[in-house]
Amino acid sequence: MDDLEQRLASAAGRTELAQVIEEHVRSMASVADPSAIALEVVRLAERLAERMDRERRVDREIAIARDVQRRLFPQHVPELPHVQLAARCIHARSVGGDYYDFLDLGADRVGLVLGDVSGKGVHAALRMANLQAHLRSQAGSAPQDPLRVLRQANRMLWESTHPGDFATLFFGVLAAPARRLTYINCGHNPPLCLRRDGTIEWLRATATVLGAFEEWECALGRMQLASGDLLVAYSDGVTEARNGGEHFGEERLVDAIRSHADAPPDLVIAGILERVQSFSAGDQSDDLTLLVARLR
Repeated sequence: MDDLEQRLASAAGRTELAQVIEEHVRSMASVADPSAIALEVVRLAERLAERMDRERRVDREIAIARDVQRRLFPQHVPELPHVQLAARCIHARSVGGDYYDFLDLGADRVGLVLGDVSGKGVHAALRMANLQAHLRSQAGSAPQDPLRVLRQANRMLWESTHPGDFATLFFGVLAAPARRLTYINCGHNPPLCLRRDGTIEWLRATATVLGAFEEWECALGRMQLASGDLLVAYSDGVTEARNGGEHFGEERLVDAIRSHADAPPDLVIAGILERVQSFSAGDQSDDLTLLVARLR
């Protein structure tokens, strides 16, 4: 590849591409006759048009992928008499590997899901969709046997992904009238429960990550909730948001939650995201995902 080919291939965008072509034509002016310059201009214009057409196709494909992924997220938040729910995901790229879900488990029970698939972009988004589809297909048996559901999810991921790929996942079954939460935390950042009296309880890992190992076991965690308790699940993009060499961290997250302790779940999420984005000065390098439940 000659110098011009290299410069054209490495051009970051249309403006830079046009500048490369303009400089090349100008350099020819002193050594080539006008007809040769004209032919070169035509040739480069054709290549510029081809490049722009490829970029437009890529843009369209990314827009389609973004719309498809947006539709995979719950389109409505469940309305239950004993709990208020809210969730939000802001991807760092057009598509990403974070996701949340609410699973209708019947009898005033709801599945709370927040996951983070390793990797970035379309590759992570495809594996996220695969995991989400599997969990939804198994939702009917989740209240009776959540351990079985997660074992199957692990095998599905292990069989269908490359070595080194994995997913962290928090999967909870909330029996709203009884205010009882049964959960499995597969190597995910520990959600926290802010009790009405101000104390904090962390829902630590009960299993390792999904999809990394063929032989995989998990355990159930249990928590009894009370009226006014606030449950917050989040992805690592929240606590690992950076300002220079410093992370946002769990301490700032807890402080943000305490500052909005009496707010509805959607405003709790908005308050946390505002703190994170202010801390990182709008420089988002990872997906930001939050799921909040408040017991009435």
